[in-house]
Amino acid sequence: MSEYVFKLPDLGEGTVESEIAEWFIKVGDQVNEEDIVGTMMTDKAAVELSSPVSGKVVKLAGEPGDIVAVGAPLVVFETAANAEVNVGADRNVGAASSREQDRAETALPLSASVPQAEAASPASSQKRVMTSPAIRRRAKEAGIDLAAVPGTGPGGRVTRADFAAYVSGAGAGAAPLPVEAAPLPVGAASSRHSLDRGKMPLPPEPVAETREVKVIGLRRLIAERMSEASREIAHFTYVEEVDITELDALRGHLNGKSADPSARLTLLPFLGMALIRALQHFPQCNTTYDKERHILLRHGAVHLGIATQTPDGLKVPVVRHAETFSLEQLGAEIRRVSTAARDNKIGKDELSGSTITITSLGKLGGIVSTPVINLPEVAIIGVNRAVERPVVVNGQVAVRLMMNLSSSFDHRFVDGYDAAAMIQSLKEMLEHPATIFLP
Repeated sequence: MSEYVFKLPDLGEGTVESEIAEWFIKVGDQVNEEDIVGTMMTDKAAVELSSPVSGKVVKLAGEPGDIVAVGAPLVVFETAANAEVNVGADRNVGAASSREQDRAETALPLSASVPQAEAASPASSQKRVMTSPAIRRRAKEAGIDLAAVPGTGPGGRVTRADFAAYVSGAGAGAAPLPVEAAPLPVGAASSRHSLDRGKMPLPPEPVAETREVKVIGLRRLIAERMSEASREIAHFTYVEEVDITELDALRGHLNGKSADPSARLTLLPFLGMALIRALQHFPQCNTTYDKERHILLRHGAVHLGIATQTPDGLKVPVVRHAETFSLEQLGAEIRRVSTAARDNKIGKDELSGSTITITSLGKLGGIVSTPVINLPEVAIIGVNRAVERPVVVNGQVAVRLMMNLSSSFDHRFVDGYDAAAMIQSLKEMLEHPATIFLP
Protein backbone atom coordinates (compact mmCIF):
# COMPACT_ATOMS: atom_id res chain seq x y z
CA MET A 1 0.00 0.00 0.00
CA SER A 2 1.10 3.60 -0.58
CA GLU A 3 -0.21 7.10 -0.01
CA TYR A 4 -1.27 9.55 -2.71
CA VAL A 5 -1.64 13.25 -1.87
CA PHE A 6 -4.26 15.00 -3.98
CA LYS A 7 -3.34 18.70 -4.05
CA LEU A 8 -5.74 21.54 -4.81
CA PRO A 9 -5.36 22.24 -8.55
CA ASP A 10 -5.35 25.66 -10.17
CA LEU A 11 -9.03 26.53 -10.63
CA GLY A 12 -8.31 29.28 -13.17
CA GLU A 13 -8.55 33.09 -13.37
CA GLY A 14 -5.49 33.56 -11.19
CA THR A 15 -7.06 31.88 -8.16
CA VAL A 16 -4.45 31.38 -5.43
CA GLU A 17 -6.74 29.89 -2.80
CA SER A 18 -10.22 28.44 -2.50
CA GLU A 19 -12.77 27.73 0.21
CA ILE A 20 -13.96 24.23 1.01
CA ALA A 21 -17.68 24.44 0.30
CA GLU A 22 -18.70 20.82 0.85
CA TRP A 23 -17.26 17.32 1.22
CA PHE A 24 -18.93 14.30 -0.33
CA ILE A 25 -16.47 11.96 1.35
CA LYS A 26 -15.17 11.34 4.86
CA VAL A 27 -12.13 9.69 6.40
CA GLY A 28 -12.38 5.94 5.96
CA ASP A 29 -14.46 6.06 2.76
CA GLN A 30 -13.41 3.97 -0.23
CA VAL A 31 -13.35 6.20 -3.32
CA ASN A 32 -13.14 5.26 -6.98
CA GLU A 33 -11.19 7.22 -9.57
CA GLU A 34 -13.23 10.18 -10.92
CA ASP A 35 -15.73 10.07 -8.03
CA ILE A 36 -16.72 13.59 -6.97
CA VAL A 37 -15.00 14.22 -3.63
CA GLY A 38 -16.17 17.74 -2.88
CA THR A 39 -16.86 21.28 -3.98
CA MET A 40 -14.50 24.24 -3.75
CA MET A 41 -15.77 27.81 -3.81
CA THR A 42 -13.90 30.56 -5.66
CA ASP A 43 -14.97 34.20 -5.77
CA LYS A 44 -17.32 33.49 -8.67
CA ALA A 45 -18.14 29.80 -8.84
CA ALA A 46 -18.43 26.46 -7.13
CA VAL A 47 -16.12 23.88 -8.70
CA GLU A 48 -16.59 20.15 -8.24
CA LEU A 49 -13.40 18.14 -7.81
CA SER A 50 -13.07 14.50 -8.79
CA SER A 51 -10.62 12.01 -7.37
CA PRO A 52 -7.57 11.24 -9.57
CA VAL A 53 -7.13 7.80 -7.96
CA SER A 54 -9.02 4.93 -6.35
CA GLY A 55 -8.31 4.39 -2.70
CA LYS A 56 -9.23 4.88 0.93
CA VAL A 57 -9.57 8.41 2.35
CA VAL A 58 -6.95 8.87 5.06
CA LYS A 59 -7.02 12.61 5.65
CA LEU A 60 -8.98 15.70 4.58
CA ALA A 61 -7.56 19.23 4.44
CA GLY A 62 -10.23 20.71 6.70
CA GLU A 63 -13.91 21.40 7.19
CA PRO A 64 -16.34 23.38 5.02
CA GLY A 65 -15.46 27.06 5.35
CA ASP A 66 -11.70 26.47 5.61
CA ILE A 67 -9.41 28.11 3.03
CA VAL A 68 -6.91 25.97 1.10
CA ALA A 69 -4.10 27.37 -1.06
CA VAL A 70 -3.58 26.14 -4.61
CA GLY A 71 -1.01 23.33 -4.51
CA ALA A 72 -1.65 22.52 -0.85
CA PRO A 73 -2.72 18.99 0.16
CA LEU A 74 -6.47 18.55 -0.13
CA VAL A 75 -7.07 14.80 0.32
CA VAL A 76 -4.70 12.00 1.27
CA PHE A 77 -5.58 8.57 -0.17
CA GLU A 78 -4.26 5.14 0.73
CA THR A 79 -3.86 3.35 -2.61
CA ALA A 80 -2.59 0.05 -3.95
CA ALA A 81 1.16 0.15 -4.55
CA ASN A 82 0.82 -0.53 -8.28
CA ALA A 83 -2.13 1.79 -8.89
CA GLU A 84 -1.93 3.99 -11.96
CA VAL A 85 -2.44 7.66 -11.24
CA ASN A 86 -3.70 10.10 -13.84
CA VAL A 87 -2.93 13.58 -12.53
CA GLY A 88 -4.15 15.59 -15.50
CA ALA A 89 -5.82 18.77 -14.32
CA ASP A 90 -8.74 18.13 -16.63
CA ARG A 91 -9.47 14.92 -14.73
CA ASN A 92 -9.34 16.64 -11.36
CA VAL A 93 -11.55 19.61 -11.90
CA GLY A 94 -15.25 19.09 -12.56
CA ALA A 95 -17.35 21.50 -14.51
CA ALA A 96 -17.56 24.88 -12.82
CA SER A 97 -21.05 25.83 -11.80
CA SER A 98 -22.11 29.12 -10.18
CA ARG A 99 -24.06 28.67 -6.89
CA GLU A 100 -27.08 31.09 -7.00
CA GLN A 101 -34.83 31.54 -7.87
CA ASP A 102 -36.26 34.42 -7.79
CA ARG A 103 -38.21 34.22 -4.53
CA ALA A 104 -41.26 32.94 -6.30
CA GLU A 105 -39.46 29.64 -6.98
CA THR A 106 -39.65 27.30 -4.00
CA ALA A 107 -36.89 24.98 -2.83
CA LEU A 108 -37.11 21.36 -3.88
CA PRO A 109 -39.10 19.28 -1.38
CA LEU A 110 -37.51 16.42 0.53
CA SER A 111 -40.44 14.02 0.52
CA ALA A 112 -41.01 10.81 2.41
CA SER A 113 -42.17 9.27 -0.87
CA VAL A 114 -38.63 8.50 -2.09
CA PRO A 115 -38.09 4.71 -2.07
CA GLN A 116 -35.36 4.07 0.47
CA ALA A 117 -34.45 0.72 -1.06
CA GLU A 118 -33.32 2.42 -4.25
CA ALA A 119 -31.52 5.13 -2.31
CA ALA A 120 -29.44 2.49 -0.57
CA SER A 121 -28.57 0.53 -3.71
CA PRO A 122 -24.80 -0.19 -3.56
CA ALA A 123 -24.58 -0.84 -7.29
CA SER A 124 -25.96 2.54 -8.23
CA SER A 125 -24.00 4.46 -5.56
CA GLN A 126 -20.73 3.73 -7.40
CA LYS A 127 -21.95 5.38 -10.58
CA ARG A 128 -20.73 8.91 -11.18
CA VAL A 129 -23.64 11.28 -11.67
CA MET A 130 -23.43 14.68 -13.35
CA THR A 131 -25.42 17.38 -11.56
CA SER A 132 -25.00 20.71 -9.80
CA PRO A 133 -23.54 21.09 -6.29
CA ALA A 134 -26.92 22.36 -5.03
CA ILE A 135 -28.74 19.24 -6.24
CA ARG A 136 -25.97 17.02 -4.88
CA ARG A 137 -26.31 18.68 -1.48
CA ARG A 138 -30.08 18.25 -1.40
CA ALA A 139 -29.76 14.62 -2.39
CA LYS A 140 -27.26 14.05 0.39
CA GLU A 141 -29.53 15.72 2.96
CA ALA A 142 -32.48 13.59 1.83
CA GLY A 143 -30.50 10.33 1.68
CA ILE A 144 -31.16 9.96 -2.06
CA ASP A 145 -28.77 8.13 -4.36
CA LEU A 146 -28.48 10.36 -7.43
CA ALA A 147 -27.59 7.36 -9.57
CA ALA A 148 -31.23 6.26 -9.21
CA VAL A 149 -32.53 9.58 -10.56
CA PRO A 150 -33.10 9.58 -14.36
CA GLY A 151 -31.24 12.55 -15.86
CA THR A 152 -32.60 14.35 -18.91
CA GLY A 153 -29.85 16.95 -19.22
CA PRO A 154 -26.85 16.82 -21.59
CA GLY A 155 -24.95 13.55 -21.11
CA GLY A 156 -27.54 12.31 -18.61
CA ARG A 157 -27.04 15.26 -16.25
CA VAL A 158 -29.61 15.38 -13.43
CA THR A 159 -31.42 18.70 -13.63
CA ARG A 160 -33.47 20.48 -10.98
CA ALA A 161 -36.67 19.28 -12.68
CA ASP A 162 -35.39 15.68 -12.75
CA PHE A 163 -34.65 15.74 -9.03
CA ALA A 164 -37.99 17.36 -8.17
CA ALA A 165 -39.87 14.78 -10.24
CA TYR A 166 -38.01 11.91 -8.56
CA VAL A 167 -38.59 13.29 -5.06
CA SER A 168 -42.30 13.73 -5.74
CA GLY A 169 -42.52 10.08 -6.83
CA ALA A 170 -43.01 10.67 -10.55
CA GLY A 171 -39.37 10.02 -11.41
CA ALA A 172 -39.33 6.74 -9.51
CA GLY A 173 -42.55 5.57 -11.12
CA ALA A 174 -44.07 4.87 -7.75
CA ALA A 175 -47.04 6.27 -5.95
CA PRO A 176 -46.17 8.43 -2.96
CA LEU A 177 -46.01 6.57 0.29
CA PRO A 178 -48.62 7.53 2.87
CA VAL A 179 -47.40 10.01 5.42
CA GLU A 180 -48.05 8.97 8.98
CA ALA A 181 -50.05 11.32 11.12
CA ALA A 182 -47.83 13.52 13.24
CA PRO A 183 -47.91 12.64 16.94
CA LEU A 184 -49.68 15.02 19.23
CA PRO A 185 -47.33 17.41 21.00
CA VAL A 186 -46.50 16.72 24.60
CA GLY A 187 -49.36 17.85 26.77
CA ALA A 188 -51.91 17.85 23.95
CA ALA A 189 -53.88 14.89 25.32
CA SER A 190 -54.09 16.34 28.77
CA SER A 191 -55.05 19.71 27.24
CA ARG A 192 -57.96 18.08 25.46
CA HIS A 193 -59.19 16.49 28.71
CA SER A 194 -58.78 19.82 30.48
CA LEU A 195 -60.91 21.55 27.86
CA ASP A 196 -63.57 18.91 28.31
CA ARG A 197 -63.64 19.72 31.99
CA GLY A 198 -63.77 23.47 31.31
CA LYS A 199 -60.27 24.05 32.65
CA MET A 200 -57.37 25.96 31.09
CA PRO A 201 -55.28 23.78 28.71
CA LEU A 202 -51.71 22.97 29.55
CA PRO A 203 -49.13 24.91 27.49
CA PRO A 204 -47.04 22.89 25.00
CA GLU A 205 -43.54 21.86 25.93
CA PRO A 206 -40.98 24.51 24.90
CA VAL A 207 -38.64 23.71 22.01
CA ALA A 208 -35.09 24.28 23.22
CA GLU A 209 -33.17 23.26 20.10
CA THR A 210 -30.52 25.71 18.78
CA ARG A 211 -28.62 24.85 15.63
CA GLU A 212 -25.32 26.32 14.48
CA VAL A 213 -25.29 27.23 10.78
CA LYS A 214 -21.83 27.87 9.41
CA VAL A 215 -21.58 30.83 7.02
CA ILE A 216 -19.63 29.44 4.10
CA GLY A 217 -19.50 29.45 0.32
CA LEU A 218 -21.69 31.88 -1.60
CA ARG A 219 -23.45 33.01 1.57
CA ARG A 220 -20.08 34.09 3.04
CA LEU A 221 -19.22 35.97 -0.16
CA ILE A 222 -22.59 37.71 -0.13
CA ALA A 223 -22.10 38.69 3.51
CA GLU A 224 -18.64 40.09 2.83
CA ARG A 225 -19.73 42.10 -0.20
CA MET A 226 -22.84 43.46 1.48
CA SER A 227 -20.72 44.54 4.46
CA GLU A 228 -18.19 46.14 2.14
CA ALA A 229 -20.92 48.01 0.22
CA SER A 230 -22.59 49.26 3.41
CA ARG A 231 -19.24 50.26 4.90
CA GLU A 232 -17.83 52.10 1.88
CA ILE A 233 -20.86 53.57 0.11
CA ALA A 234 -22.86 56.55 1.33
CA HIS A 235 -26.23 55.18 0.25
CA PHE A 236 -28.93 57.64 -0.81
CA THR A 237 -32.33 56.02 -1.42
CA TYR A 238 -35.01 57.77 -3.43
CA VAL A 239 -38.59 56.42 -3.69
CA GLU A 240 -41.17 57.47 -6.26
CA GLU A 241 -44.57 56.02 -7.16
CA VAL A 242 -45.33 55.32 -10.81
CA ASP A 243 -48.68 54.84 -12.53
CA ILE A 244 -48.05 51.86 -14.81
CA THR A 245 -51.65 51.37 -15.93
CA GLU A 246 -50.88 52.24 -19.57
CA LEU A 247 -47.62 50.31 -19.51
CA ASP A 248 -49.34 47.17 -18.25
CA ALA A 249 -52.04 47.55 -20.91
CA LEU A 250 -49.32 47.72 -23.59
CA ARG A 251 -47.59 44.70 -22.09
CA GLY A 252 -50.86 42.73 -22.11
CA HIS A 253 -51.53 43.73 -25.72
CA LEU A 254 -48.09 42.58 -26.88
CA ASN A 255 -48.32 39.32 -24.93
CA GLY A 256 -51.74 38.66 -26.48
CA LYS A 257 -50.16 38.78 -29.92
CA SER A 258 -47.29 36.46 -28.98
CA ALA A 259 -47.59 32.88 -30.21
CA ASP A 260 -45.00 31.64 -27.71
CA PRO A 261 -46.25 31.61 -24.07
CA SER A 262 -42.66 31.29 -22.80
CA ALA A 263 -41.77 34.60 -24.52
CA ARG A 264 -44.30 36.66 -22.56
CA LEU A 265 -42.97 40.05 -21.50
CA THR A 266 -42.66 41.06 -17.87
CA LEU A 267 -42.25 44.65 -16.69
CA LEU A 268 -38.45 44.30 -16.47
CA PRO A 269 -37.60 44.68 -20.18
CA PHE A 270 -39.77 47.84 -20.36
CA LEU A 271 -37.96 49.20 -17.31
CA GLY A 272 -34.63 48.21 -18.86
CA MET A 273 -35.45 50.01 -22.12
CA ALA A 274 -36.51 53.14 -20.24
CA LEU A 275 -33.42 53.01 -18.04
CA ILE A 276 -31.13 52.76 -21.07
CA ARG A 277 -32.70 55.93 -22.49
CA ALA A 278 -32.53 57.77 -19.16
CA LEU A 279 -28.84 56.96 -18.75
CA GLN A 280 -28.10 58.86 -21.96
CA HIS A 281 -28.99 62.01 -20.02
CA PHE A 282 -27.57 60.84 -16.66
CA PRO A 283 -24.25 59.13 -17.52
CA GLN A 284 -23.03 59.65 -13.95
CA CYS A 285 -25.39 56.82 -12.94
CA ASN A 286 -23.96 54.35 -15.49
CA THR A 287 -20.61 54.44 -13.75
CA THR A 288 -18.28 52.17 -11.81
CA TYR A 289 -15.71 53.31 -9.27
CA ASP A 290 -12.14 52.06 -9.33
CA LYS A 291 -11.19 52.64 -5.70
CA GLU A 292 -7.58 51.53 -6.23
CA ARG A 293 -6.96 54.32 -8.76
CA HIS A 294 -9.63 56.72 -7.42
CA ILE A 295 -11.19 56.93 -10.88
CA LEU A 296 -14.81 56.95 -12.02
CA LEU A 297 -15.43 54.99 -15.22
CA ARG A 298 -18.42 56.36 -17.10
CA HIS A 299 -19.56 53.70 -19.54
CA GLY A 300 -21.11 54.30 -22.91
CA ALA A 301 -22.41 50.74 -23.05
CA VAL A 302 -25.08 49.58 -20.60
CA HIS A 303 -24.20 46.23 -19.07
CA LEU A 304 -27.39 45.58 -17.15
CA GLY A 305 -27.20 43.52 -13.96
CA ILE A 306 -30.34 41.54 -13.09
CA ALA A 307 -30.40 40.67 -9.37
CA THR A 308 -31.67 37.08 -9.20
CA GLN A 309 -32.56 35.09 -6.12
CA THR A 310 -31.43 31.46 -6.36
CA PRO A 311 -31.44 28.42 -4.03
CA ASP A 312 -27.87 29.29 -3.05
CA GLY A 313 -28.25 33.04 -2.59
CA LEU A 314 -28.38 36.25 -4.60
CA LYS A 315 -26.58 36.40 -7.94
CA VAL A 316 -26.35 39.21 -10.47
CA PRO A 317 -26.12 37.85 -14.03
CA VAL A 318 -25.34 40.49 -16.65
CA VAL A 319 -27.05 41.42 -19.91
CA ARG A 320 -24.13 42.85 -21.87
CA HIS A 321 -24.68 45.75 -24.26
CA ALA A 322 -28.35 45.97 -23.34
CA GLU A 323 -28.54 49.16 -25.41
CA THR A 324 -28.30 47.07 -28.60
CA PHE A 325 -31.42 44.96 -27.93
CA SER A 326 -34.99 45.41 -29.00
CA LEU A 327 -37.74 45.02 -26.39
CA GLU A 328 -38.34 41.36 -27.26
CA GLN A 329 -34.61 40.61 -27.39
CA LEU A 330 -34.02 42.27 -24.02
CA GLY A 331 -36.87 40.26 -22.47
CA ALA A 332 -35.45 37.03 -23.89
CA GLU A 333 -31.93 37.80 -22.65
CA ILE A 334 -33.15 38.68 -19.16
CA ARG A 335 -35.01 35.34 -19.04
CA ARG A 336 -31.95 33.48 -20.30
CA VAL A 337 -29.41 34.84 -17.82
CA SER A 338 -31.83 34.65 -14.87
CA THR A 339 -32.75 31.03 -15.63
CA ALA A 340 -29.12 30.08 -16.16
CA ALA A 341 -28.20 31.67 -12.81
CA ARG A 342 -30.96 29.79 -10.96
CA ASP A 343 -30.02 26.49 -12.63
CA ASN A 344 -26.27 26.92 -11.99
CA LYS A 345 -25.58 26.84 -15.73
CA ILE A 346 -24.25 30.38 -16.15
CA GLY A 347 -20.65 31.14 -17.04
CA LYS A 348 -18.43 33.02 -14.62
CA ASP A 349 -17.91 35.79 -17.18
CA GLU A 350 -21.67 36.46 -17.13
CA LEU A 351 -21.66 37.17 -13.38
CA SER A 352 -19.41 40.23 -13.46
CA GLY A 353 -18.95 43.47 -15.34
CA SER A 354 -22.37 45.09 -14.82
CA THR A 355 -22.53 48.90 -14.87
CA ILE A 356 -25.96 49.33 -13.23
CA THR A 357 -28.36 46.81 -11.65
CA ILE A 358 -32.12 46.29 -11.55
CA THR A 359 -33.48 44.39 -8.55
CA SER A 360 -37.04 43.18 -8.05
CA LEU A 361 -38.72 41.02 -5.44
CA GLY A 362 -41.71 40.42 -7.69
CA LYS A 363 -44.88 39.71 -5.73
CA LEU A 364 -42.91 40.07 -2.49
CA GLY A 365 -41.81 43.58 -3.48
CA GLY A 366 -43.69 45.37 -0.75
CA ILE A 367 -44.17 49.14 -0.71
CA VAL A 368 -40.65 50.43 -0.13
CA SER A 369 -37.20 48.85 -0.02
CA THR A 370 -33.63 50.10 0.42
CA PRO A 371 -31.56 48.13 -2.11
CA VAL A 372 -27.82 47.82 -1.49
CA ILE A 373 -25.62 48.96 -4.37
CA ASN A 374 -23.71 46.25 -6.23
CA LEU A 375 -20.05 47.28 -5.97
CA PRO A 376 -18.33 48.83 -7.91
CA GLU A 377 -21.48 50.36 -9.41
CA VAL A 378 -22.93 53.64 -8.14
CA ALA A 379 -26.67 53.03 -8.66
CA ILE A 380 -29.29 50.30 -8.34
CA ILE A 381 -32.93 50.50 -9.45
CA GLY A 382 -35.37 48.68 -7.15
CA VAL A 383 -38.84 47.59 -8.25
CA ASN A 384 -41.65 47.17 -5.73
CA ARG A 385 -44.95 45.32 -6.09
CA ALA A 386 -47.56 46.66 -8.51
CA VAL A 387 -51.01 47.05 -6.89
CA GLU A 388 -54.29 48.72 -7.83
CA ARG A 389 -54.96 51.82 -5.74
CA PRO A 390 -57.46 54.69 -5.86
CA VAL A 391 -55.74 57.83 -7.09
CA VAL A 392 -56.87 61.25 -8.28
CA VAL A 393 -56.66 61.64 -12.07
CA ASN A 394 -57.80 64.94 -13.61
CA GLY A 395 -59.81 65.76 -10.49
CA GLN A 396 -61.56 62.37 -10.40
CA VAL A 397 -60.87 59.34 -8.22
CA ALA A 398 -59.90 56.37 -10.38
CA VAL A 399 -58.44 52.91 -9.81
CA ARG A 400 -54.92 52.78 -11.27
CA LEU A 401 -52.13 50.21 -11.23
CA MET A 402 -49.40 51.78 -9.12
CA MET A 403 -45.84 50.68 -8.49
CA ASN A 404 -43.03 52.23 -6.45
CA LEU A 405 -39.42 52.53 -7.56
CA SER A 406 -37.05 52.34 -4.57
CA SER A 407 -33.57 53.07 -5.88
CA SER A 408 -30.24 53.70 -4.19
CA PHE A 409 -27.31 55.84 -5.34
CA ASP A 410 -23.73 56.33 -4.18
CA HIS A 411 -24.00 59.81 -2.72
CA ARG A 412 -20.24 60.27 -3.01
CA PHE A 413 -20.53 60.47 -6.79
CA VAL A 414 -24.23 60.99 -7.59
CA ASP A 415 -25.86 64.13 -6.23
CA GLY A 416 -29.33 63.81 -4.79
CA TYR A 417 -30.72 66.19 -7.40
CA ASP A 418 -29.37 64.08 -10.27
CA ALA A 419 -30.64 60.86 -8.67
CA ALA A 420 -34.13 62.31 -8.27
CA ALA A 421 -34.09 63.74 -11.80
CA MET A 422 -33.17 60.36 -13.30
CA ILE A 423 -35.97 58.58 -11.45
CA GLN A 424 -38.40 61.29 -12.58
CA SER A 425 -37.23 60.69 -16.16
CA LEU A 426 -37.91 56.97 -15.70
CA LYS A 427 -41.33 57.74 -14.21
CA GLU A 428 -42.32 59.88 -17.19
CA MET A 429 -41.38 57.19 -19.71
CA LEU A 430 -43.08 54.38 -17.78
CA GLU A 431 -46.28 56.40 -17.40
CA HIS A 432 -46.25 57.28 -21.12
CA PRO A 433 -44.74 54.08 -22.57
CA ALA A 434 -44.80 55.26 -26.19
CA THR A 435 -41.99 57.68 -25.31
CA ILE A 436 -39.71 54.73 -24.53
CA PHE A 437 -39.66 53.83 -28.22
CA LEU A 438 -39.52 57.28 -29.81
CA PRO A 439 -36.26 58.06 -31.66
